[in-house]
Amino acid sequence: MPALPTREDKFSFGLWTVGWQARDPFGDATRAAVDPVESVNRLAELGAYGVTFHDDDLIPFGSDAGEREQHVKRFRAALDATGMAVPMVTTNLFTHPMFKDGAFTSNDRGVRRYALRKVMRNLDLAAELGATTYVFWGGREGAETDSAKDVRSALERYREGIDLLAEYVLDRGYAIRFAIEPKPNEPRGDILLPTVGSALAFISSLEHREMVGVNPEVGHEQMAGMNFVHSISQALWHGKLFHIDLNGQHGPKFDQDLVFGHGDLLSAFFLVDLLENGAPGGGPAYDGPRHFDYKPLRTEDMTGVWTSAASNMRTYLLLKERAAAFRSDPEVLEALRASQVRELAIPTLAPGESFAELLADASSFEDFDVDAAGSHGYGFAHLDQLAVEHVLGAR
Repeated sequence: MPALPTREDKFSFGLWTVGWQARDPFGDATRAAVDPVESVNRLAELGAYGVTFHDDDLIPFGSDAGEREQHVKRFRAALDATGMAVPMVTTNLFTHPMFKDGAFTSNDRGVRRYALRKVMRNLDLAAELGATTYVFWGGREGAETDSAKDVRSALERYREGIDLLAEYVLDRGYAIRFAIEPKPNEPRGDILLPTVGSALAFISSLEHREMVGVNPEVGHEQMAGMNFVHSISQALWHGKLFHIDLNGQHGPKFDQDLVFGHGDLLSAFFLVDLLENGAPGGGPAYDGPRHFDYKPLRTEDMTGVWTSAASNMRTYLLLKERAAAFRSDPEVLEALRASQVRELAIPTLAPGESFAELLADASSFEDFDVDAAGSHGYGFAHLDQLAVEHVLGAR
């Protein structure tokens, strides 16, 4: 049996996850709205350490100053009573009809200016509540037809927006960094910055690129046919994994937002192994929140909602146990050695060696036994079977 979740596990949930009323394009809500204070209390009881939110999750859109103050006051009281943290905050730039063509990249300049003000207002609240990461998911930043969107100008406006908001944070002295959340499609036909790789390329163009990273989501990368473990490895390699959204997904289809691990279980296992232990060759591990961005099944009542919330944490901890067993198994260690997995961490060139020394080394080319290199096996099939057996608890 896995250990029960504790604050040290850094498990967090969005208010929009357990608070989802299960309304979809084909059906009305199957659950009543959940008070954010109840979500804080129930998640704390289940062992979570933090809760996140969009501005409109906490403060209904259109609330006046007095109403806003009361919503924040009640929420802060619940945080103080439970010890729950707010590690991340984001802004809803997708629900209101004004955002139908995007926020930062809307063809309507007025909408773009409103979106920036909406974010700045919520950045003030994020700083007030102690959030250190601010996520940007551009769900409406995209198009359905190529004739209607000048993508080069859209990317320029996207950059302009992020640069301005970075200046705002620096001017106010907030200890906040940004994380861009990629997604290929839904709700737009095509969304800008669809994958981790495209987001990393965009970040390199920013004025304050040092304070901007990525917030990859399991389902979003898998919707695009990407290998999520590879995407996370690249983000870690760049030093840009600022936050992560965990859930489950069955391949390239609509965004399912299943419980973590309730999709590609083997990928989830290797992801947990990477996050907790680093790469087999000795890469960096991740020390930020393990954030669950999932939706309780539409079939569930509120009992099922809290059961599914607990399931995310339990599955993660089970996989963490399995990953630790995998790493310490002598047969796995021998299989890793035979497969030369850790050899990849050794630089191809010797210390101080240049192309001149490489050209002079006959063993690297003229005398290299290409037939032997082409005929030997790496033993990856055996290594992968060992991983499967650990996931299944057979070892």
